[in-house]
Amino acid sequence: MLAVLGFLSLASFMLVVIKKWATALVAVVTIPIVVLLISGQGAELPEMVAEGIETVAPTAILLLFAVLYFGIMMDAKLFDPISRGIIRLSGGDPVKICVGTAVLALLVALDGDGTTSYMIICSAFLPIYRKLGINPLVIATIATMALGTISGTTPWGGAATRAISVLQIDATDYFVHMLPAMLLMSAAIIGLAYLLGRSARKKISPERVAEVTAHVSSGGHEDGSEGTLLTKATWRTFVNAALTVTLLVLLVLGVADLLVLFMLGFIIVLIVNHPKPSVQGEVIRSHAANAVPVVILVLGAGVFTGILTETGMTTAMADALISLVPDGAEGMIPAAAALIGIPLSFFMANDAYFFGIVPVLAESAAQYAIPPEEMARAAVIGQMAHSIGPASAPLWVLLGLVRASLGDFQRFAFLWVLAASLMYIVFATLTGAISVGL
Repeated sequence: MLAVLGFLSLASFMLVVIKKWATALVAVVTIPIVVLLISGQGAELPEMVAEGIETVAPTAILLLFAVLYFGIMMDAKLFDPISRGIIRLSGGDPVKICVGTAVLALLVALDGDGTTSYMIICSAFLPIYRKLGINPLVIATIATMALGTISGTTPWGGAATRAISVLQIDATDYFVHMLPAMLLMSAAIIGLAYLLGRSARKKISPERVAEVTAHVSSGGHEDGSEGTLLTKATWRTFVNAALTVTLLVLLVLGVADLLVLFMLGFIIVLIVNHPKPSVQGEVIRSHAANAVPVVILVLGAGVFTGILTETGMTTAMADALISLVPDGAEGMIPAAAALIGIPLSFFMANDAYFFGIVPVLAESAAQYAIPPEEMARAAVIGQMAHSIGPASAPLWVLLGLVRASLGDFQRFAFLWVLAASLMYIVFATLTGAISVGL
């Protein structure tokens, strides 16, 4: 009975979210409460809700300060000097321009917000793509792969945040073990950008390349005449860069929890960039629009997982799925989850996938002593596929920027993204982020 109620909860949630009958927040809170009342355990609702929220509170706080931190970095145009340097180093060479696009895209994706990342990348590089005659779908493909890798993997990105909160795991433990695979995937994306650049260069006349080279050498990309939004570096730019690098180093070294690091980092960059208290309040309010909705959703996920866990529904569902696993194939569960996560992420909204599918897969894996951290890492690998799927809201902004239809873009990008996603699975297994037991 518990398993039936559990699957009913997941199916109802996914249906409501996919059909857009209610927001994810409303669905993730009300559906488990209704199912709990049906099960006859309504009297225990307050305790279950409190237990669930308590488990996700650290993740919600981490997300809040991480979004605020990178919001200030974007306001400060931290990556503008890098953009200018990349464009100047490219010298008008399509291959170098595509590689530079990948480098910038990987950096700005640290912000975690897809719309912001796409706007920065396109404002910096799209004018040169058009001047050279490079297919704008190239920049879109590179940008989506970078966003799916970085924003999809980092604990403050939307996908990993959902996985961490719904599986109630430690963000630092999740990320430190995933970091080598993410770095390898980042290098692979640069390599794929190189191949895309080589293909583009074959279609461009040497005269056009020479013209753009002269334009870049004269500093034409910096004057705003072509639509770029690059700004000059100031002393704050160097301080912001040093603080961000220090933060990432401390994260890798495990000096403190991510929550503590981002809380302290946010306070420092707020004071450095906005020393006046009156301005600080305005800055916080301006970025709260990005942070608060996701934080609230994480807290709502706590209600969902708290009820399903405390009632025993999750365990019952996992037991039902375990009976389907062939003998001797238990060690392949993380890799299999990563593999099936590619098509599921492509077609499904992240809320439906991470709150509906991932918890059941993780509970099933737990029956074979596979830790939930591995299942969380496996779950986020499909985010590159999600970034080109119809359920990705930022993608529609990107398509508007490059003036392309969804069908044309998917036909161009699908094989590149599929190859990259499979490479990510390989990197994750080689680095031990997810295990493969035979």
